[in-house]
Amino acid sequence: MNSQSPSALRPRRAKILATVGPASRSPEMLRRLFLAGADTFRLNFSHGSHDDHRQSYAAIRALEAEFGQPIGILQDLQGPKIRIGQLPGGPREVAPGETLTLTLGTGDIPLPHPEIFAAIRPGHQLLIDDGRIRLEAMTHDAKTITARVVAGGRLLDRKGVNLPDTVVDLPALTEKDRADLEFGLSLGVDWVALSFVQRPEDLALAKSLIQGRAGLVAKIEKPSALDSLAEIVAEADAIMIARGDLGVEIPPEDVPGRQKEIIRLCRQLDRPVIVATQMLESMITTPTPTRAEASDVATAVYDGADAVMLSAETASGQFPAEAVAMMDRIIRRTEAHPFYAASLTATAPRADTANRAIAEAAVDLAGSLDTSAIVAFSSTGASGRRIASYRAPRPTVLLTADPAVARRMSLVWGIRSLIDREVTDHDTVPIMAEEAVRRLGIGDERDSIVVVCGFPFGVPGTTNSIRVTPLGRKDIP
Repeated sequence: MNSQSPSALRPRRAKILATVGPASRSPEMLRRLFLAGADTFRLNFSHGSHDDHRQSYAAIRALEAEFGQPIGILQDLQGPKIRIGQLPGGPREVAPGETLTLTLGTGDIPLPHPEIFAAIRPGHQLLIDDGRIRLEAMTHDAKTITARVVAGGRLLDRKGVNLPDTVVDLPALTEKDRADLEFGLSLGVDWVALSFVQRPEDLALAKSLIQGRAGLVAKIEKPSALDSLAEIVAEADAIMIARGDLGVEIPPEDVPGRQKEIIRLCRQLDRPVIVATQMLESMITTPTPTRAEASDVATAVYDGADAVMLSAETASGQFPAEAVAMMDRIIRRTEAHPFYAASLTATAPRADTANRAIAEAAVDLAGSLDTSAIVAFSSTGASGRRIASYRAPRPTVLLTADPAVARRMSLVWGIRSLIDREVTDHDTVPIMAEEAVRRLGIGDERDSIVVVCGFPFGVPGTTNSIRVTPLGRKDIP
């Protein structure tokens, strides 16, 4: 199969999300990343200018036009990142047992976030510089916090602060986020990722601003988000397991189990789920990953993740295309392993609605009849997400008239989306379905396909029909 052909199916189900940055912003490198296996591109608004992101967006859309294949673009908002201020005496060493004073204004360690002083309590942890320095709050008032150093080190200006024990009343969207969101939506991004989600209510403002123009991804990186996980997953359109900050704020030994819990819940609620952070981190500076990193990617695939993400590996690393190609190989080798299908079957969701029962039945039919593919017609992508949650052993093709829906599906497990005309009658359904699989080079005239659609056509939420259609019909031109 020619990976450069626009009609070719990638030989894997899990998707690759690649971050764009200085190392990968050029049209030539973006093309290399796409051909190496990137399905969706992440624009990280913690870095880069609007002009940088505009150029990246245009280059990705040019790739889409060149290959005739929908490509997703995810805008990742910075969020309310908490940092200490500039240290009055410059960098300094702090030792275990030492007492430090964090101040709202000028002082020993400036912390310009009044919300923290209102929310923190004695015994709460303050983790600075990704947890390299650990403090425990002793006393506090409206403008000062005295804290004991638990783990010391070199304290530097402007380092990030994590507060695993404290729910801080920070805005879900900062002024920068609002400006970035308006810009991203004006470009036409397909997904918007919201950072540092703490509660389901944090998603409401973003959804009101997005107004359906993009899917909303909730990033799980705060312990408080884990406390309301089911509600957050239900409210979001997709989930990102952001293991960087999450791994600082909860014990590292808890992260693997939490990852499995989140992925299983997302499958139960038909939400795409991305596993992110440090997946092939050594490939920032070396052309091959460690064995542990390869195992980490494989574990996420065995767990059933829809997508795995590359961050600095492709944004600023020395081997961006090689990192994508390596991730592609790890995914394909994992999905070919005999244990893979069994691991997905063991965590399959329960069909608790008519729509989900139809999706499950379509997957079962495709397997038991050994059909070439499942073809789903959808105006919103919901049918595709439901079928994907059952992790079909056959290729799944989603036909939609909406380019935005087709692009969003590039983040969903096992789905290859095609933009086609709106279906209008039952007789057209098998004709369009066979045209689609022919375009993708699936099956031959001795095969059949499972077709899923809804009546009345074009109305969201009406998926109510399954049919098995033989290929090689004489009435198809």
